[in-house]
Amino acid sequence: MKLRKSMLRQTQRGVFITALSFSVLSCGQNQKNGMMTNGAPEYAVMTVDTSAVDLNTSYSAKLRGKQDIEIRPNVSGFITKLCVDEGATVKKGQTLFIIDPVQYEEAVKVAEAAVNVAKANVATAELTAENKRELARKNIISQYDLQTAENSLASQKANLAQAEAELINAKKNLSYTRVTSPSNGVVGKIPFRVGSLVGPTTATALTTVADVSEIVAYFSLNEKEVMALTKNNDGKTAKTLEEMPEVELQLPDGSIYPYKGKIITVSGIFDDATGSASVRAAFPNKENILRSGGSGVVLIPEKNNEALVIPQNTVTEIQDKRYVFVVTDSSTVVQTEIQILPINDGQQFVVTSGLKPGDRIVAEGVGTTVRNNMKITPITQEQAKAKLQGAIQQQAGAAAK
Repeated sequence: MKLRKSMLRQTQRGVFITALSFSVLSCGQNQKNGMMTNGAPEYAVMTVDTSAVDLNTSYSAKLRGKQDIEIRPNVSGFITKLCVDEGATVKKGQTLFIIDPVQYEEAVKVAEAAVNVAKANVATAELTAENKRELARKNIISQYDLQTAENSLASQKANLAQAEAELINAKKNLSYTRVTSPSNGVVGKIPFRVGSLVGPTTATALTTVADVSEIVAYFSLNEKEVMALTKNNDGKTAKTLEEMPEVELQLPDGSIYPYKGKIITVSGIFDDATGSASVRAAFPNKENILRSGGSGVVLIPEKNNEALVIPQNTVTEIQDKRYVFVVTDSSTVVQTEIQILPINDGQQFVVTSGLKPGDRIVAEGVGTTVRNNMKITPITQEQAKAKLQGAIQQQAGAAAK
């Protein structure tokens, strides 16, 4: 029971402090330096000025491995064994699938037998040819008989060469029954299982091996953005890429990938349908955090020495439009629409239009008590914090009693 009463008192105290912060800042009968104000509520006001900021322009990106290789069989047959599973990390030359090798082993044996027969025929033809040469030297047989023997030897040698070629092809087909990885990488989806009939004409690949030692992020820039990148280098994209700073990658969970990347290519042709050019940025993937087929947001840094930066809590949003309350010389607030950069760090906005250096805007209470054309008594943010802190301490002292 005592614990519940204590929690109730703490909750009531928190509610009171929240309410007190608004009442201190916006009460219609405030005191200032010991004197009563003219009845206009006091609100903290800040002056907008330019400052140097480091900005990040964000682009949605699709991630791909350094190379994604489709694995396809070179011979037809039934899969007898799956040597890896989806998502496995494999090395170059590692066996992925085994296709029934029986018929190809038999083909090798037949080819070996054919080679042995051809070798025997060559040996017989050589004996015959040598005998004919000796007889020809003694003028016992005609030149025709000798040439016939020589032609028979050449024919048998050709048959041997053909048989040896067929043996090489049979052995190669037998080796193809063990489907191996052409590179280091990660195994993708495996649509076929043991017992599936596959072959060179199968439309679907056995799987994909993605080399993820380096991940490439694909994103797009519109024509205006590409021109902005290259205009200072006489349109030379290669020079622009060399001078561009490293970029960052924001992961789907909102975190920033620990390794920075580099933009490596910008397409020289704009897509007719989208009006954009494809861009590639490469990121190292030492710890295999990134996977091919994933997504992210590429952040390109940009320094702006004359940016108008305002806190997000000074802005209200109405029907996808953003407004601030500008304080006029007569201490009247005017609701003013602003435009901002599509960059959001959760704390500040960079204003592109609607404000100019030297403008004063209401810094607190814009989403609750401030109204358009309202008369206020401007105070500094430091004064507002001091008044709020004093009221909180006064309430804490009263509660202690």
